[in-house]
Amino acid sequence: MFQLGKTIVSEDIIEKDFLCNLSACKGACCIDGDAGAPLETEETKILEDIYPKIMPFLRKEGIQAIKEQGVFITTEFGDFETPLIDDADCAYVIFDKNGTALCAFEEAYNQGVISWKKPVSCHLYPIRVKDYSEFSAVNYDKWEICDDACTLGKELQVPIYKFVKEALIRKFGEDWYAELENVAKGFKK
Repeated sequence: MFQLGKTIVSEDIIEKDFLCNLSACKGACCIDGDAGAPLETEETKILEDIYPKIMPFLRKEGIQAIKEQGVFITTEFGDFETPLIDDADCAYVIFDKNGTALCAFEEAYNQGVISWKKPVSCHLYPIRVKDYSEFSAVNYDKWEICDDACTLGKELQVPIYKFVKEALIRKFGEDWYAELENVAKGFKK
């Protein structure tokens, strides 16, 4: 672990490789697991505002889940997450013709319907950020469903922090990312 400003960063994001391999995993991170995507407080307002624009992209099951649970849920710990369909798929998951899970937010963004790409937690994946009162912990979330992404990342030599560069800049800013790159230069694999 090392410190960058008010963040404590796992060395794994520099030392480990990762490159999403959707053709292999079919977007399993959006349909497996036991919770929705973590949301920041300000993102809950965004979801409320853009939901009418997102709704045409959603599956009927997603629309029903959102109708029953809301555009986001509040966990027993007071955190915010996307709702799930039958405790499995994220309510905002859609599928392409090959059965690959895609994000309705990102699809709407790519088509120019909205200007918000997706929740920052999804954009950062496989990095998870946990905010504490004095700092934020920036960690690699190793999950076996992403083994193919680790293999592809290693083959193409793409460290995690480079794979999620855009998301890290979105979350922490250009200066923070530049500092991270400087730290990475000093690391040996």
